[in-house]
Amino acid sequence: MTVRVLVVDDQDLFRGGFAMILSAQADMTVVGEAADGVEAVEKAEALNPDVVVMDIRMPRSDGVTATAAICARTTAKVLVLTMFDTDEYVYAALHAGASGFLLKDARRDELVQAVRVVAAGDALLSPAVTRRLIAGLTEPGRPRPELANRLGCLTDRELDTLRELARGQSNAEIARALTVSEHTVKTHVSTVLSKLALRDRVQAVVFAYEAGLVIPGRDHS
Repeated sequence: MTVRVLVVDDQDLFRGGFAMILSAQADMTVVGEAADGVEAVEKAEALNPDVVVMDIRMPRSDGVTATAAICARTTAKVLVLTMFDTDEYVYAALHAGASGFLLKDARRDELVQAVRVVAAGDALLSPAVTRRLIAGLTEPGRPRPELANRLGCLTDRELDTLRELARGQSNAEIARALTVSEHTVKTHVSTVLSKLALRDRVQAVVFAYEAGLVIPGRDHS
């Protein structure tokens, strides 16, 4: 399957470079480019990309606002690329519906792999920000009651799966930790997302911390 990609960045150099790298992949096609958030939303609706590679700081409409609109109006997954390794931007983008976050200084192979991961329905955060981001923005010992109450719809094994997922574990690592098959893990993850009405694994990680299922500083491996 060929992944259809829309590249969004207000800087021509970055936008052209990303487009060139992704277009060179046999399994990817860059269907369009946009220079700001407004254009990004328009082209996402018109071109039906699988993945939108999204900058954060742009004129007219920023990447967070554009991400929220694209996730609400289309089936495209959003991979946020930025030079700003600051928690506020990452957290805002995740809450807007982004499925991945990668710094612009990532290697080209990391960018390509990130697009593939997001296109496949998984989620990706830069290792530099993953648990530090979520843990740092969640008050230790102060879960949100309305979210904690929703955990009651999960079985014990589904809770275990969500807990491991929130610790940054891959399906293979979760399977080893719970002594089950990877297929079973995928089933549990899918069920957790469905029961909690979450878009993807990134939102599940955020939910687990905010609901108090995983305690910052205590559950890091």
